[in-house]
Amino acid sequence: MQPADPRLTMPDQAPFTEIELGGKLDALLNPVLSSRRTVAPLAHALAPLDRVLQEYALYWVEVIARTNYEMAYQFAAAAPDALRQLDASAAEAWIIQAMDRYDRDGLHHGSEVFKHHSDFVTRAGSEHAIGYEEAARVIEHFICGLSERRMKIDTAPVVWTDTNTLYLPPRIAVGTSRAQNFLLYKIIATLLWAQSRYGTFNADLEAAVQKHADPARALEWLNYLETVRLEARIARVLPGLARDMETWREPPRSGDLRGERLAMLHAPGASVHDSITLLDTLPLTESAPRRAWMGLLRPADAAVARAERLALEKSALQAALAALLNEQMQSTQTPPDGSQEGNTESTAGFEAKALTTPDGEAEVQLTLGGKPITAPDLVRNLLDSIVHDVGEIPADYLTPADATVTGQYDDAAETVAPEENLLYYDEWDHQRRHYRKQWCALRELDVPPGDNAFVEATLKKYAPQVTQLRRSFELLRGEDRLLKRVRHGDDIDLDAVIAAYADMRSGSEFTDRLFIKRHKAERNLAVMFMVDMSGSTKGWINEAEREALVLLSEALEILGDRYAIYGFSGMTRKRCEIFRVKRFDEPYASAVQQRIAGIAPQDYTRMGVAIRHLTALLEQVDARTKLLITLSDGKPDDYSDNYRGEYGIEDTRQALLEAHRAGIKPFCITIDREARDYLPHMYGAVNWTLVDDVARLPLKVADIYRRLTT
Repeated sequence: MQPADPRLTMPDQAPFTEIELGGKLDALLNPVLSSRRTVAPLAHALAPLDRVLQEYALYWVEVIARTNYEMAYQFAAAAPDALRQLDASAAEAWIIQAMDRYDRDGLHHGSEVFKHHSDFVTRAGSEHAIGYEEAARVIEHFICGLSERRMKIDTAPVVWTDTNTLYLPPRIAVGTSRAQNFLLYKIIATLLWAQSRYGTFNADLEAAVQKHADPARALEWLNYLETVRLEARIARVLPGLARDMETWREPPRSGDLRGERLAMLHAPGASVHDSITLLDTLPLTESAPRRAWMGLLRPADAAVARAERLALEKSALQAALAALLNEQMQSTQTPPDGSQEGNTESTAGFEAKALTTPDGEAEVQLTLGGKPITAPDLVRNLLDSIVHDVGEIPADYLTPADATVTGQYDDAAETVAPEENLLYYDEWDHQRRHYRKQWCALRELDVPPGDNAFVEATLKKYAPQVTQLRRSFELLRGEDRLLKRVRHGDDIDLDAVIAAYADMRSGSEFTDRLFIKRHKAERNLAVMFMVDMSGSTKGWINEAEREALVLLSEALEILGDRYAIYGFSGMTRKRCEIFRVKRFDEPYASAVQQRIAGIAPQDYTRMGVAIRHLTALLEQVDARTKLLITLSDGKPDDYSDNYRGEYGIEDTRQALLEAHRAGIKPFCITIDREARDYLPHMYGAVNWTLVDDVARLPLKVADIYRRLTT
């Protein structure tokens, strides 16, 4: 049982004594204690706090210890100072940041967040502070719209980017209002994006600063100069945001550069090399100026990420060019005598030129045999990304892989496809009462086609029931609603006429609402079926699921409702999988029928991430009513981690609450006889049903759907 948050209960009791604290901490932290390392210093530091803060510290020691005892010890050591200075919201943000860092980078980095709590206190202490979670949705959509390459966003104690991930502060309290702090989040994210987009790391920054007597101060000044250059770029491409930045700009200090010295950085074609050139002319006797939105430059980390990305992009580009060359060669007519004269232009080789537009933007022109060609989206995106990293397209990048073997394109594409196709979703940690950010990696895959004879066999097996289903769904489709007591209609409303006659005889006013009108009920539905494909569905359950989907699809084709079918499974948070069976815009034809037949048991049942992904797909559909119907044989589960049990149930429940907030109604059809123990908590008392006989599942699903949508 999870302990209650003491800051919510506010106990009005005397503080624990040092001895009492020692006993409680000893029980919680015993695995990391020794003859040299005791809880005495921790208890001594916590003793002066009031009872509320003591309870809060002990509560989080217990919660963190469930993940790692050493992290819990480090928190207990830092808590007395931090809790005196942070309110409940800021304290929780600090703790969650440390645990997120532990999840992502390990014990050392997570402990550092606890040890350097004073940095967080400085940033967090304001009633106008805003946490990243409050700004995340807008910031993520904004950066996605700006970036041609996918960029991740995460939080960290310091602001920086490795060109793959933008690291933003977990909390901002610099502004005088929440709106100002939200704007600052947006500005920080944009500047980090601009560092990657406009080539801050296209030069050897470490070599540039090592020439100076104080490399650390030189890097600070280079960071400032690059900020000035990128602010000018942002002003040209995002003038609205540039105006917002002006509201934040502080008055110039004595050390700020002005006038002609900075003019070269404002030019449309200015690059990082101009910043380095200007850096070499500066005395660097004072600290560099700072902006509120400036982070740090970490050239070594960026160089590693950039090198890895370029290696992948080079391989992918060479493979894509091989496929493009094959396509060009096949489209060129070969002379009747079999000679290759017609192919000479196509095999002359690729060239790419990075052209600079008047506003300083880069455009890549691809030619083959000296003639411009229209590059496919994949090639164009790769070329643009490489230009942003290198400033040009190196000649060796344009050498196609074996141009005579189209299959080599597929092999090389496999190198980058998994990362490009991965989607990352948060996961709810009920013990921390917070999300583990970008915790689950999910791929969307097609179900391999199965034997089409399965559909025919199912329709034959249930022929009488199929006829009945079709008839009932036809009636449902044509169902009219009678509107009584209307002024104009299709028939006379006898009840209204009798009542009106009685009113007339009694001297009351005679109504003209004497008719009945037949109104066709409009069905504006979008329904997502989420099918459990875990290993536990092997055998009769899998066959019953597939039969149910066949019968349901046949009925829904009669009804005309929009529907989609996706399966889900996976193994651990790093390999969550969604299987496409039928998309909303896809007809129920042979390809879909074969995928239904091909549904097969896979691995485990990590439900939260699947619900979040399918919720996102449903949100893209324009419909008045949206349903997410799950077919499952058991509770959430996964392999060799803490997902099974309470953690998985709470994460799934949180994902379902998110679906509710998005205007989607979830419902679960299960065959698990133990469902009463957990489904009411996850779905609510009335949003689930049990089919206790697997053999009845195919017919029950269609009947349940009919009742849900009428």
